[in-house]
Amino acid sequence: MKTVKLGIAGAGFAARFHLENLPESGVEVVGVTSARAENRDAFAAKHNLRAYASVEQMLADIDVLDICTPPSSHQQYILAAARAGKHVIVEKPLTGFYGSPEKTSKREMLEAVVAAAIEVRNAVQGAGITLGYAENFVYAPSVQKEREIIERSRAQILRMQGEESHNGSHSPVYGIWSVQGGGSLIAKGCHPLGAILYLKRKEGMARLGRPTRPASVSARTHAITSLPGFEDRGFLRTKYQDTEDYALLHVTFEDGTVADVTASELVMGGIYDYVEVFANNHRTRCRISPVSVLDVYNPRHEQFKDIYLVEKISSNEGWIPASPEEGWSLGYGRELRNFIECVREGRTPESDLELALDVTLTIYAGYVSAEEMGREVEVRRV
Repeated sequence: MKTVKLGIAGAGFAARFHLENLPESGVEVVGVTSARAENRDAFAAKHNLRAYASVEQMLADIDVLDICTPPSSHQQYILAAARAGKHVIVEKPLTGFYGSPEKTSKREMLEAVVAAAIEVRNAVQGAGITLGYAENFVYAPSVQKEREIIERSRAQILRMQGEESHNGSHSPVYGIWSVQGGGSLIAKGCHPLGAILYLKRKEGMARLGRPTRPASVSARTHAITSLPGFEDRGFLRTKYQDTEDYALLHVTFEDGTVADVTASELVMGGIYDYVEVFANNHRTRCRISPVSVLDVYNPRHEQFKDIYLVEKISSNEGWIPASPEEGWSLGYGRELRNFIECVREGRTPESDLELALDVTLTIYAGYVSAEEMGREVEVRRV
């Protein structure tokens, strides 16, 4: 079995959980790079890797570039990897608009994103490389079981709904459009939207022999914590430079069926993630996080101060729905294993470039709709 040599771009949270969830055999992590020398050096030293000064320097030694950097750098690294003939794993979002929302209308943003999407697609297809779009919701055990139910029963999905919300990111650059490409809609809504579009694609393939894709959207976005009347009690993040902290997206598919996605920074008590499917022959609730496997009661903070229980909890006292294996329940392990296998075998990943493009263009159509007070907007194709 050929060993796949992988290099990681980025040395933060995503880089850590990618490294932790890579297959134990068949892949060799060669090194890491990051814009900040101190970050890449520390990450490399901790994990016994080589620290590279740049992505370009690392490309010569690897088969796969795993992009875990801030979203504004994703496209340039995808293009660099494609030019070098290297496969790509890329975190969400695939690409976006990274300018000022005060100087650019959302329709102008959408046009820029369409152009960027075309450039990425042409580069990836022209180079003949595999691109794995790191949407872990697609690989969550609950979503994969629902995929099986849909395919085997030839179910018709009538509507879906999903959400990702919590009390705000810890990242210092979160909430800055020029770095993140938007707020809650793209940073959180991409997760349930990715799973929803994936399941509808699978339903279309099973019933019609072709994927059923999003046709139009309507959306609203809000900056709730920036309202003059918002009373800050210190439990929610409130520092957003120019992005929304709440979004609601309504998707209409080519066949007239629908889906609704909610995303926000306004939920306490940990991450709140789910996807629900209402079909003509069944109904499924896909719980992503928290997953009810283990409940831990801790009467005193100091006992558990150095123990990780579950992401985004603000207190470790009382009853906590702890996660015994987040790599499994959130789909990270299955996701990275699928990407490595597809690179080795020349197959298309379950979460691929086509899904990434649909998610990105659906979200930016949503931003146009929100700017136009919820008017229905067509989802562009590339």
